[in-house]
Amino acid sequence: MNRKDMKKVKKKKKHPILRRILGLFLLLLVGVGLYLGYVFYQTMDAANDSYDDLGRDKSKLRDYAVNISNDPVSILLLGVEDYSSGGKGGRSDTLMVATFNPEDQSMKLLSIPRDTRVEIPNEGLDKINHSFSKGGKELTIETVEDFLEIPIDYYATVNFDGFKNIVDIVGGINVDVPFDFTQNSDDRKAEVLEFYEGPMELDGRYALAYARMRLQDPNNDIGRNERQQQVVKAVIKEVASAGTLFKVDQLTDEVGKNVETNMKVSELLGFYQKYSNFNTSSIETIKLEGVGEYIDGVAYWLPEEESVIETQNILKSHLGIQTSGLSSDDTGTTDEFDSTSPSEQ
Repeated sequence: MNRKDMKKVKKKKKHPILRRILGLFLLLLVGVGLYLGYVFYQTMDAANDSYDDLGRDKSKLRDYAVNISNDPVSILLLGVEDYSSGGKGGRSDTLMVATFNPEDQSMKLLSIPRDTRVEIPNEGLDKINHSFSKGGKELTIETVEDFLEIPIDYYATVNFDGFKNIVDIVGGINVDVPFDFTQNSDDRKAEVLEFYEGPMELDGRYALAYARMRLQDPNNDIGRNERQQQVVKAVIKEVASAGTLFKVDQLTDEVGKNVETNMKVSELLGFYQKYSNFNTSSIETIKLEGVGEYIDGVAYWLPEEESVIETQNILKSHLGIQTSGLSSDDTGTTDEFDSTSPSEQ
């Protein structure tokens, strides 16, 4: 056999291999396409199940409806305890406000102690978490808007089961425990869970107990709030990781069952696209100062007026809203804000 004939034989042998590789590649593309289509369908379905528009198109403190892809926005996150009420009513065990600014893709995160004494519209002075049991998410949103003097554009509620399941789906979270303590789990057995100072990997049950404990914390509600913020950042880190892509269907199913929000599917997609490069290094936590005090035999957390004003101004500035008064910035200087709304500027 001469060299030309040998080359022809070699070429013939390569073709079947190339075809197989090409076939596998096309099969992979089809499989990925089908999976992405399935994930998109699941996301749409779950988002529709969890959607509740509150019967409004904007906050009462907005002159216009914001666009989540272009405007700074705020989101009220509510952790709802409803197991004792059979899934009905319940109370807000956790209240957090997150503001997002698309210009630098940054996020500010504030935890509001649940015993904070505030004025609840038409109810008088009471603990802020009582606003949920008295008027649901609508009254809670109104109460938070009055307290912080900022619009709440979006809200999201998640119950205990949903939170635990989400943490489990992403494979748990890693936190740095500040000190040794124990905390009962939220189930009927009330199992005592143990936490040890230093790095710990937490599953859903442990993550919920870690975020809820406050009686053994030397900083009481402030320490509890710091752990809640720590947990939220850890969950965001895991959800944003590449490995979560193949768990989207599980996450969206969980969201559809245990999460409620007024964010539309189109807004969710726009939010994801706008903040696609977002990571936990872009999150700044805000601390609200105050003291615990008994009034008429009831334990309250009383926020310091100066800290409230400073917190209001930080959030307003992040949302692009001006306000009257003086606020200290990170450099120790002061900025004077105008009281006009964004649309009047």
